[in-house]
Amino acid sequence: MSEVTISNVAAQLVVGMRKRGTYAQIRPMMLILRDYVTAAGVQIVGPPAFICHETPKNVVKANLQRNADVEVVIPISTPIEEVEEITCYELAGGPMAMIAHKGPYEGTAQAYRKLFAWIAENHKKVAGPTREVYLNDPKTVPPEELLTQIYAPVA
Repeated sequence: MSEVTISNVAAQLVVGMRKRGTYAQIRPMMLILRDYVTAAGVQIVGPPAFICHETPKNVVKANLQRNADVEVVIPISTPIEEVEEITCYELAGGPMAMIAHKGPYEGTAQAYRKLFAWIAENHKKVAGPTREVYLNDPKTVPPEELLTQIYAPVA
């Protein structure tokens, strides 16, 4: 696990999908988005991300109750037509604390604890939804090689 860094993250044009359910929906939702973007002929310009709208205290409870607020996005080069539950918008940027996690997605809890401890120790506050950016694909690398960047907007 890496150290926490802080940087100014640029806003990004994204195509997204948001629904209630469990975090197990993240990958299938990303595949739907990727297929939609590919069919529209729009270029993907960055890795996919999960936007976590729950507070850290509510994450496990929401997922177990199958009522988690699950949003996934993919950065794209140009605006795309919205249909049904697929939207296109600018994902906010700004100052964010970030920590990198290497390993299975199920093992990110320690990285989150370290990130939130750093935020508290540095007298900052989480100023919006956290996000997980997935830098490689679980279909092409083993779980121990998965790379995830976890961001928290801070104020």
